[in-house]
Amino acid sequence: MRVIGMMSGTSADGIDAAIVELTGQPPSLIWKLIKHTHVPFSKEIQAEIFACFNPRTSGVDRLCALNFSLGRAYAQAALQVIEQCGLSPQDIDLIGNHGQSVWHIPFGPHASTLQIGEAAVIAEMTGITTIHNFRSRDIAAGGQGAPLVSYIDTLLFSHPQTSRVLQNIGGIANGTYLPNTLQISRGERPFAFDTGPGNMLIDDAIRRISGGQQQFDPGGALAGQGSVAKKLLGQWIEHEPYFHLAPPKTTGRELFGEQYGAGLWDQAKRANLSDADYAATITAFTARSIADAYRDFLPAIPEEVVVSGGGAYNRTLLKMLASEIAPARVRTIDDLGMSPDAKEAVAFAVLAYETWHNRPDNLPSATGARKPVVLGSITPGDNFSRFSL
Repeated sequence: MRVIGMMSGTSADGIDAAIVELTGQPPSLIWKLIKHTHVPFSKEIQAEIFACFNPRTSGVDRLCALNFSLGRAYAQAALQVIEQCGLSPQDIDLIGNHGQSVWHIPFGPHASTLQIGEAAVIAEMTGITTIHNFRSRDIAAGGQGAPLVSYIDTLLFSHPQTSRVLQNIGGIANGTYLPNTLQISRGERPFAFDTGPGNMLIDDAIRRISGGQQQFDPGGALAGQGSVAKKLLGQWIEHEPYFHLAPPKTTGRELFGEQYGAGLWDQAKRANLSDADYAATITAFTARSIADAYRDFLPAIPEEVVVSGGGAYNRTLLKMLASEIAPARVRTIDDLGMSPDAKEAVAFAVLAYETWHNRPDNLPSATGARKPVVLGSITPGDNFSRFSL
């Protein structure tokens, strides 16, 4: 099957769309990335997403309209990646769309999650059957609805001789621990959790430093010019309760969003940190939180860490992480044949493929679900009649 996977993360910078050719089934699933593209959100849609992230500015009317606006944006991204590789919509079997998370309550009596981007609009505009709403079924089964990519990490990137963490650094950072064959024989199992903030607070810092003129720190250049305020960093790490929670655990913008960034910014100003020193300290906050999660919750520091997501391009962040977990190797996922930006889009193509074949595609050891379940909801497209479920 040819499947388009689409992902827009907590950074809300745009849509990653990937066409993936898939055959077979686990554990012998064969995948080939045909094409990946990134489609930035328009300034208007991005502003509306950020408004809907914030309970003070969101509302049912805005969420309702944004749900359909995002559906159109996802459909256009799917059509764009199809055109870029010389195919037509009739050449695609399925779309797997994560949607845009606007709120996530991972546990407690009100456990729930909301990803928007109307699938009916996608199916109507493209004619392609669309699978969506992946996280809700895992939460219904007692899980936290994340991290879902851990299933794909285990399926595609386990190594017989080398223990690994597949570390995604998007807006939020999440890691999947993959023991090697010997460790598995001793009873270790893959598991995953959100380590905490990824690029989210770094991007927030750069927006504040630049007065909104810059959205991120390219290559970690500004952070690389500064010095880490070690005392302040230690306070931030020590006083954040999330870091001390045992897995399974997930988080998002509702914790590490704009309000959280505002508090760190105020502390940095009171400490008279320069812009470069604040960028360095906030970047170190992400690196330290990832490393501490390994030290606190993994059986041992892995032999190698494979980074994907936007954080894979932040050289200062990677250098800080390598220093924290030496002698473990830190590499990026393009060493394994995949673009750092494409991994999560590929993951949702695989999840859609598995859902279509009625195979469970969550990893309970990562999400905390009571059992493996088939994820997602199916919205038929014009091509639905050619399939037999």
